Amino acid sequence: MKRKIWFSFIGFLLLVGCSQAEGKEPAFVSFHSQMALDHHGAKAPVVLDVLLMNELSGENEKVRLNDYGYWPGRELDMTALADLAGGLAEGIDTPMKNPRLMTDGTYLPGEPRVILSEQEFVEKLSSIAPLEADVVMPIYLTEPNVTEEELKEKKTEEVASFTTYFDSSVAGRTENIRLSADAIHGTVLGPGDTFSFNHEVGERTVERGYKEAKEIVNKEFVMGIGGGICQTSSTLFNAVDQAGLSIVERFTHSREIGYVPTGRDATVSWGGPDFRFSNPFDEPIWIQTSVEGGAITVSVYVFTS
Repeated sequence: MKRKIWFSFIGFLLLVGCSQAEGKEPAFVSFHSQMALDHHGAKAPVVLDVLLMNELSGENEKVRLNDYGYWPGRELDMTALADLAGGLAEGIDTPMKNPRLMTDGTYLPGEPRVILSEQEFVEKLSSIAPLEADVVMPIYLTEPNVTEEELKEKKTEEVASFTTYFDSSVAGRTENIRLSADAIHGTVLGPGDTFSFNHEVGERTVERGYKEAKEIVNKEFVMGIGGGICQTSSTLFNAVDQAGLSIVERFTHSREIGYVPTGRDATVSWGGPDFRFSNPFDEPIWIQTSVEGGAITVSVYVFTS
């Protein structure tokens, strides 16, 4: 009796197997052990780690291209690669800085422009060979338009100067004006160079010494870190406009302010409005600032042979 039941069970299994072979999709089986993978010939995932080489700084960074869609026979995720390039560029790109000429005649050294070519970087990664492990990042340098040696051979001639006044007893506002004025003091712009107030002054934070003071937001006076720096940018605007420099970008306040005539202001905000101008002359220009008592003065000089 038992033998009869056993043979019936085997027959049932054969019948089911034949039924699947005749038209039904076979079920997929997962093999979780390495032994099963080896026995059935399954392949482990292909991992591609790439070393991104920064030959300028000597600092290298490793990325796993599988995180960006890499798999043999598939295309990489170009949007994800572009995001990777943009993130790396934020830590690499540095604007060009000309030498600075201080009031005592000393110079602060200039710095070249450093830039990661994001498009070239993405193209390099998207066409990488299967066994390639290193990629040299396409980083380019552009030297300053003017050199310290060149400036030392020239004389300076004042072409414009503008002064505005404030209440020096308001300590926070006074300190903000002083800090922002110091940040742009000594700036040299070569022919065709563009100045950005936000870039030169930088972010206005407590850590960098900026204080809380009144500023205008949506036509209202409110307290904010860095309040008062718009007096620096507005004084600068009137001086460079008087000197005949080209205004690239300027915004006015949402209400009148008292330290410059109506419409003659230049409001700025970190991450928002900026004040930018360029040097249209064939010679470099020099910007000098001074804060004394309750007055800020911005003077513009041109270098002459």
